[in-house]
Amino acid sequence: MTATELNPQQLLPGGTPIRLVDESGTPVEGAGFGLPTSDVLLGLHRSMVIGRRFDRQATALTKQGRLAVYPSSSGQEACQVGAVHAVGSRDWLFPTYRDSVALVTHGVPPVEVLELLRGGRHCGYDPYRYRAGPQCTPLATNALHAVGLAHAARLRGDDAAALVFVGDGATSEGDAHEAFNFAAVWGAPVVFFVQNNQWAISVPLAKQSKAPTLAHKAVGYGMPGHHVDGNDAAAVYAVTARALSEARAGNGPSLVEGTTYRMDAHTNADDATRYRPGDEVRAWHERDPLDRLTALLRESGLLDETSTAAVDEEAEGLAADVRAQLGTDVHIDPDELFAHVYAEPTAGLREQANLLAEELASEQKEV
Repeated sequence: MTATELNPQQLLPGGTPIRLVDESGTPVEGAGFGLPTSDVLLGLHRSMVIGRRFDRQATALTKQGRLAVYPSSSGQEACQVGAVHAVGSRDWLFPTYRDSVALVTHGVPPVEVLELLRGGRHCGYDPYRYRAGPQCTPLATNALHAVGLAHAARLRGDDAAALVFVGDGATSEGDAHEAFNFAAVWGAPVVFFVQNNQWAISVPLAKQSKAPTLAHKAVGYGMPGHHVDGNDAAAVYAVTARALSEARAGNGPSLVEGTTYRMDAHTNADDATRYRPGDEVRAWHERDPLDRLTALLRESGLLDETSTAAVDEEAEGLAADVRAQLGTDVHIDPDELFAHVYAEPTAGLREQANLLAEELASEQKEV
């Protein structure tokens, strides 16, 4: 049944967020989804441990001047890891600037993920090789990219779907409206995953939207909305997997809202203590998504000290490799700035390139 054949009530999210594991790590029944298999749960845990260690390493490298900026996603691992684990081999991922952990989980080499934030070459990785669009900083622009690719894929007879991440603030942008509307009208195989981390830089959700939940916005476009506990990796995986499966089957797009929290500041250039109450931050620390999944796995006997240590060691190895590779300076030929703008450089571009060459030559003489 396509979204256009559903009545409005069937498009609405439930009254409470979908949850499969509560905050103590105990399974919850009755959400309409089964708990993922043991292999999936262990895979989610491994990726979350690695993702959190990668995130902390990137934050440290920013403080050391090795990265120009880094938007941490600490606290949002269940959303990024859970959703990406549901992506199929032919699907595409469209991340934002905050979704570096999602890209690492997707299989992009960590150093290539950080190349953009390091000030190196453009995107840093090959989008076609990894079936992942570049990280977008302008809000919701990646949603349009995802819809365009997914619609084109369907016209070609390709059964690929697209998963696109946006934030709570991005749902107020015009680009998001255009992407939601086009996808719904044309039945594009897209899953819009809204990471509702409560804050659009310093703007709280209450000043961003009056909708009951962000998932409720979906009904206005004629597509299903799903509201999930974004700190429950098992629930995120199950809901996203079903939504992607529906998209691949030709049943149109959907919107998934994961309610979570941005534990760190917006970026290293931000001081969140100026606008965010400490009590709120401490309360969300008690809802740590990694602690929740770890408790479930330990209680069920799937995780013990030996397997925990093995995952921790793997994460430390990845962090050490990132440190080693980013510990060297980047040497980029300034001429590359002009190399890929046009197939045939314009007269104005050649003039700018000559001016830069003269300026650099002048500086070298002064040295």
